[in-house]
Order: sequence, then structure tokens, then C-alpha cells
Amino acid sequence: MSVKNPNLLIAASGTGGHLFPALAVAQQLPDYNICWLGVPHRLETSLVPKSYPLLTVDIDGFQTSFGVKTIVVMLKMIKAIAKTYQLIKSKKIDIVFTTGGYIAAPAIIGAKLAKIPVILHESNYIPGKVTKLLGGWCNLVGIGFTGTSRYLPKAKTQWVSTPVRDEFLSPQSLDLPIPDDVPLIVAMGGSQGAVGLNKLVRRSTPRLLEQGVYIVHLTGNQDDEIGTFKHDRYLEMPFYDAMAGLLQRADIAISRSGAGALTELAITKTPSILIPYPFAAEDHQFYNGQEFVSGEASLLFRQEQLTPDLLTETVLDLLNNSDKLANMGEKAGNLALVDSAKILAQIVEELRIKN
Repeated sequence: MSVKNPNLLIAASGTGGHLFPALAVAQQLPDYNICWLGVPHRLETSLVPKSYPLLTVDIDGFQTSFGVKTIVVMLKMIKAIAKTYQLIKSKKIDIVFTTGGYIAAPAIIGAKLAKIPVILHESNYIPGKVTKLLGGWCNLVGIGFTGTSRYLPKAKTQWVSTPVRDEFLSPQSLDLPIPDDVPLIVAMGGSQGAVGLNKLVRRSTPRLLEQGVYIVHLTGNQDDEIGTFKHDRYLEMPFYDAMAGLLQRADIAISRSGAGALTELAITKTPSILIPYPFAAEDHQFYNGQEFVSGEASLLFRQEQLTPDLLTETVLDLLNNSDKLANMGEKAGNLALVDSAKILAQIVEELRIKN
């Protein structure tokens, strides 16, 4: 008699910070039949269908002020909950895993209506609105930062760090024309790019290049200054898929402080200069970054306080202080768990069997 493979619904949408941890957990559950819940026209529509069937619901995030749009958003949410519940029943879903954001709301409520277990992973230090509102309805909220539990008094929490893709867990080669014996700076703004960060980096680049460094600048595709500066040791591209090898090779990263990027910096033990996205909800990138500053792994600057000259001097100071760089790298490695995806996959399996 054959044993039926368990059915898992993963709800993750929007940015790499939500999608990559969910994909990492999915990779640890090869015996599960996995279907994915997302939103039309977002990053998951290009990433997920390569590996898992993707189903979408049309929902938007809630606004801070009440108005006509709030009613529209609520009606969409009700339809999304109904559709998600029907999906759970028709696919005979055994358990739901979500990485937060507004896609988590129909996933959590649908799971509760279907009386199946649901696990939420919250990667940011300051939990999102849905996590705060519905975290107590979940069987467990896995948190990326230990201090996050204070914001979720009604939820059962466990520190699990934030999962990264498998390639970050082993040495990777770098297929870019960069010599082994030169300093490498990587500037990155996350999966959506960061125009403000890009401008600071681009204006710092000429002086940095005078010191013989190489710079890999990942700009995203929203920057109208792409291509305006050229140099043999300045490699500019919208995205780069092989991030594990790039960060393993980097001497310093200049980065936003989204939770996913920070975890990748921690796993690769990459010293960093953090420039939090100034308009992040509840300023959560600043609080994420502060944890890395407290852990002596990073330096942090508010974007509005940082000038190209200050950024240049900070980078050069670090490059001229190899002991400090080495210490920052080692301290970064203490801020994440390399087996986070395995831990979450084990929690999924244990809760499924228990329920």
C-alpha cells in the first residue's frame, strides 16, 4: 500500500525577502506536494513556476488611513480568503507555511477555517501588520531576530533565523573577471534595487577606483543613471543570480538592510555598511540593521545623513584596517543559523504529523 505524500501550501509574495526564505524551506521538503499562493504581476510569477505550481489571488496591502480604497482592499481580501479556503479544501492541503506580508492573511485565515496547522516566518525585527494581527492564530511564528518576540506577546515564537538558498551553504566560484588578489566592494539594494543607494555609490566610485579596488554594483532596473559611468574595474548590472559566490568573495558590502540580505551577509561572513531604506514600513530596515551594528558586524548610516565623501572615507578606512574587517566578518557569522531552512522544514513535518 502506497503512502500519500503530504500536501503543503506556501504563501509568499512580493520581494526576495519573502520569496527566497520560502523557496529555501521548500527545497528541504522534497517529499511534499507543494503549491504556491502568490499575487499577480509580482516577483513570484517569474521565480516560482520554474519549480512549483503557482496560484494567485488579487489582494492589496492595507492603507494607514480609512477611505474608499480601504473598502476595496477589504472586499478583495474577503474574496482572497474564500479562494484560499477553497484551494486548501480542493487540494487537500495538510499544512500551510507563509513568510508574512499581506498574502499571509488569506493563508492564515484559510488554514484556520479549514482547521489545519499554519506556520508563519517573520524575518524582520519589527513584525509586519499581518504578523502582529494574526500571529496569535498560527501554531508557531518562527522569528529571524531574537528580540522580535517582544512584539508578539500573543504568539508562540521560536528563533529560527532566516533561511537562505542552498548555494549559500557551500563555497561557490565567481564567474566575473575579478582577480583574486584585489579588494572587492559589492553594492546592492535588494531585489527591487535602490536608487538612493545607487546615487551615493556611483558618486563615491571614482575615488574608490583610484585605490585599485573592484566594484560590483547591482542597481536594480529602476535607475535612470545606469550606464552613465564606465570603468574597467566597475561592473554595473541590474541583477546577478550567483549572489553566494559574489558575497563570499566580497571584502565589503554596501547594502540595504532587508532581513534576507542581512542573513546572506551573515552566512557569508561579509562585513557591511548598511543604508536602511528610509521609507520601509515602521522603519523596520533600520531596526534590522541595528541588530547587526550591536553585533559588531556592520556600520549603519541613515541615507539622508550619508554623503558620497563620508561613504568613500568609511570604505577606505575599513579596507585599511584588515583586523577590523576580519572581526566584523566573524561577528556577522554569529547572527544567523546556517540550518534555518532545515529547522523550519522539521517544524512543518512535526506539526503536520501532530495534527
